[in-house]
Amino acid sequence: MSAIKIRKLSPAIVPPKQRVESSWQFARQDQLHNWQTIHLPHCYNAQDGVDSDVKYYQGTGWYRTTLQVDNPYPNGHTLLEFEGAGQKTDVYVDTVLVGSHIGGYDRWTVDLTRFGNGALPLVVRCDNSRDVQMIPSNLSDFCLYGGLYRPVNMLYMPETYIDDVRIDVNGNTVIISPQHSLQVELFSPDGKRVFKGDNHKPIVISHPVLWDVDHPQLYTARIRYGKQLIEKRFGFRTFEFKTHGPFYLNGRRLLLNGTHRHEDHAGVGAAMTDEQIRREMQQIKDMGANFIRLGHYQQRDLVLQLCDSLGLLVWEEIPWCRGGVGGERYQAQARRMLTNMITQHRHHPSIILWGLGNENDWSGDFSDKIDTVGVRQLMTSLNTLAHQLDPSRKTTIRRCDFCADIVDVYSPSIWAGWYAQRFTDYRTMEQSAIESFPHFLHAEWGGDSHAGRHAESGFDIEAGDRNGDWSESYIVRLFDWHLKEQAQMDSLTGSAFWTFKDFCTPLRPNNPIPYVNQKGVCQRDGTPKESYYVFQSYWSTKPMLHIYGHTWPIRWGNEGEAKEILVYSNQPEVELFVNGKSCGKKRRRISDYPAQGFHWHVPLVAGVNHIRAVSAELTDEITCTYQTEKWGAPAQIKLSYANGLLTAQICDVQGVPCLDSKDRIEFSLIGDGYIHQNEGTSTGSSRIQAANGRASIRVDVSGECMVYVRTYQTVFFDIIHAELKIN
Repeated sequence: MSAIKIRKLSPAIVPPKQRVESSWQFARQDQLHNWQTIHLPHCYNAQDGVDSDVKYYQGTGWYRTTLQVDNPYPNGHTLLEFEGAGQKTDVYVDTVLVGSHIGGYDRWTVDLTRFGNGALPLVVRCDNSRDVQMIPSNLSDFCLYGGLYRPVNMLYMPETYIDDVRIDVNGNTVIISPQHSLQVELFSPDGKRVFKGDNHKPIVISHPVLWDVDHPQLYTARIRYGKQLIEKRFGFRTFEFKTHGPFYLNGRRLLLNGTHRHEDHAGVGAAMTDEQIRREMQQIKDMGANFIRLGHYQQRDLVLQLCDSLGLLVWEEIPWCRGGVGGERYQAQARRMLTNMITQHRHHPSIILWGLGNENDWSGDFSDKIDTVGVRQLMTSLNTLAHQLDPSRKTTIRRCDFCADIVDVYSPSIWAGWYAQRFTDYRTMEQSAIESFPHFLHAEWGGDSHAGRHAESGFDIEAGDRNGDWSESYIVRLFDWHLKEQAQMDSLTGSAFWTFKDFCTPLRPNNPIPYVNQKGVCQRDGTPKESYYVFQSYWSTKPMLHIYGHTWPIRWGNEGEAKEILVYSNQPEVELFVNGKSCGKKRRRISDYPAQGFHWHVPLVAGVNHIRAVSAELTDEITCTYQTEKWGAPAQIKLSYANGLLTAQICDVQGVPCLDSKDRIEFSLIGDGYIHQNEGTSTGSSRIQAANGRASIRVDVSGECMVYVRTYQTVFFDIIHAELKIN
């Protein structure tokens, strides 16, 4: 095992953090004979979290490396910083325990100074085993990942240093603490220095440039303490939740258009790279969002930096979720994680809400009954602590009505058209909440959709709940209705739909993609579903145009039957062409449901149809086959392979595609190739429910291989088999 070498630098140019990424080895507790060379960040549930054959591993994982320490400071301090490790962590130098931490999401350090410079044999033990006296609970609807899934950094500090600085902004006044002799320089968003001096008294900035979601202007503080240099970015802004709505930012009304995110991605679990995080956050902003709830735990500081720079207001929370109330160790962890989250992130101007918990009205891990007294007591203590640590922000929770009076802002559970009532009931349900709670913000709404599944009918808005349909055709209509209503509610503060991306959860083994919560408008790898463009058509100011159906290769119906074609756009006018013939122009009107007026009913011809939409300089087009043949019972599977994608289509005995089939399909491979399984996506799952009788999987072929496919309604009832040789 090679040592990690960290270059020795002059004290004047020592970088604040140096990533410790390469030359690591990893082994699970039950496989200590099998050490693997890995690169950080690393999550040891990256594959098994969505493996339909096994339960994801909850146990111990070991990491080891050799650090080459070259601290350039005389009598300096050497620290090892963990930005997050799941879920309990012990750190050893050789066999000496040098630090421990409980909690998978907050940042913490271990002091290695006493070992001096030279080679240090480092061993890290991570453990995500079930522990009812820890948060989050195993009842949480997300994976409690294990591993060093966030960066590990080496920090060299001079002999005298401070752990951190606090920046408080009140109006146009900046207060920097602690009250050591700190030399401060402040720079405006355009890079001009606006202050140079010490921090002995508040710093007043005349006419500061305001941070806003449309113009996220950030100031930079450059703070020196002896040889130590600390840089932080901050901003000036005001916000207010008016009683019974709406929300104001910098004195103007702003409708909070928001979503949620988990730190979770196909193929890596929680070990998202910087690039993956940057790409995802940019996708969220490009959708037009101005608000995000970070569910359900403290996230990487990089995420908050991106919220600051992109212009996304933030609700960030601790992972007290569903578990009830444990003993003192449990409650102490909740208070410690809240303290760490606030102290580590409070300089970010994007944050407006500190979340204290989620769905705390469950009976939990400790009783068959809801402990209302215990939950209220812990919630009250957390609320008090949050305001003591940061009086400038508001506190909030979601779905615990008996604690609604404790926090500043509250979100009840409203899932119109999915878990409750019809989506046409949304405005009535929303208005009732606005009137019931002084400061209401709607977090979590939407529904599941299986990417690539579409429906021709059955979503009559008066027909009721469609939970179980899981088609993209239904969910775009649900989202569309909600967005139409929200845009016309003057007293609404805003909302955050659940959720931006599909994510891993151990609680949903029977979903179309096993162990994946599929409520995202993007798949788990970030591929947009059709619903992404519904939000973009309402929220984005950048011109956009999208025909519904890019993932709908075969439509069906009777010959000559008019079919609905939807176009999502934020442009004033769109013209539709089908097979080269204009179907007319339509004007955008938010109240004209669906698709803000951009809906046409047009007969399609049997066979191939070309559909094109045009608006000013924008054009979008799709091609689909229109099937008029009726299908019988599934009897065979037709396989095809092109461009690395293997596709299975369920057909009847005559070879007609069965476009309503939801049978489960299983892929396997023998030979010189690799199938992309256990990624939790529509093309990266070896077991998946058919979407319109169809399923695909990515296959990397390096020689001759044989792919086997079968369909089944249950694990024990095989229906059809097929195989295909690929060269």
